[in-house]
Amino acid sequence: MLSAPSCAVTAASAALDSARRRTLALTDFDEAELTRQHSPLMSPLVWDLAHIGQQEEYFLIGRLAWGSPAGDPVFRPEIAALYDAFRHPRASRISLPLLDSRASRRYLAEVRERVLELLGGSDPLAVDPGAAGAPFVAALVAQHELQHVETMLATHQLREGAALLSGAPLPVGREVSGGFEDSVLIPAGPALIGADATAAATSLDNERPQHWVQLRAYRIGRVPVTNAQWQEFIADGGYRDGRWWSPDGWAHCVREQLTAPLFWTPDEAGGWTRRRFGVTEAVPAAEPVQHACFYEAEAYARWARARLPTEQEWEQAAAGSTGAAANLGGAALRPAPVGAYPQGASAYGVEQLLGDVWEWTSSTLLPWPGFQPMIYDNYSAPFFGPDYRVLRGGSWATDPFAVRTSFRNWDLPIRRQIFTGVRLAWDA
Repeated sequence: MLSAPSCAVTAASAALDSARRRTLALTDFDEAELTRQHSPLMSPLVWDLAHIGQQEEYFLIGRLAWGSPAGDPVFRPEIAALYDAFRHPRASRISLPLLDSRASRRYLAEVRERVLELLGGSDPLAVDPGAAGAPFVAALVAQHELQHVETMLATHQLREGAALLSGAPLPVGREVSGGFEDSVLIPAGPALIGADATAAATSLDNERPQHWVQLRAYRIGRVPVTNAQWQEFIADGGYRDGRWWSPDGWAHCVREQLTAPLFWTPDEAGGWTRRRFGVTEAVPAAEPVQHACFYEAEAYARWARARLPTEQEWEQAAAGSTGAAANLGGAALRPAPVGAYPQGASAYGVEQLLGDVWEWTSSTLLPWPGFQPMIYDNYSAPFFGPDYRVLRGGSWATDPFAVRTSFRNWDLPIRRQIFTGVRLAWDA
């Protein structure tokens, strides 16, 4: 029987391996495909490929070698600097002297070989006992790679041209409205929010510490808002009526001439089509709406005589949810129809909280009381404040290893290329 430290190392190694397989599958294309910038919103895929290896080396070799000699750096300093996400905005990365895909894969393999040697000989509690040591750092690196896997899927969605990826089938849904008539009442009372460092050893700094909050009673949609419901909003002039929008949201809507979620196009019959990974298809009525920004989500909620949930409300409603019955892992390339995963409902009976689409909340990203940075200061802290809105739950592209009910994602309220959707809430 493996000891607890050995189990932790084995689990961390398995997560690293799973993440790498997904990375390589999404970058198994020719040089022209990988070096093209499909949108200024995203990096060329070859940048993500090498950045993943550079970050793995920084955390698991250069900085945390656990007393073992790290040897010469895999990424020379001048090369490593090209993959500093804070130094180089996405729009400018195409102009950098990046490694080609062959060199990037060679670096990835060399870094991973050294990492596995270090993991195999490490004392998992020697580096940082408060964060579970080497297995925690390896899990952090795996989660970082999986986040880039989702980013690379967003890049694939933005690219023009014939399809490169194909999706797996999903379970069928059932008739669930997601509106007030089929909402779930969450009673007033204390709610346990955040992650416990012992029970959720791979949780990140912005999820900790776990703490109690007092919440008023509210109702929340049993399922996310669907494409059919969103089309009603469009048909009712939702994108032309400023009374549903916040001042900032309406200014953005007018400036960007928003008329529908990203990738939607009106057809000659009065309906809508969408482009999904190189394929044009009719917008599926029963799927959760996807590629709506926070401002659109906020406007839709007002139009529907509802609001967006706070992130604390969302997390309370998600209590008991697991990824065991959810659309995660990226194989489907799309959200599942609403009602497809009743067996994955939370303790309150709320469905599809994990997977399918990231769900906008009304909350800005702020630290939980007692927040302490982990490993390095710049994972969460630079983003705290009024600029970023919190998303919860993961999407169909999110890996099961990288999603928890306590996990907090965030982005600017204008972002639509990510796999975002909407769930409604109401005061009770």
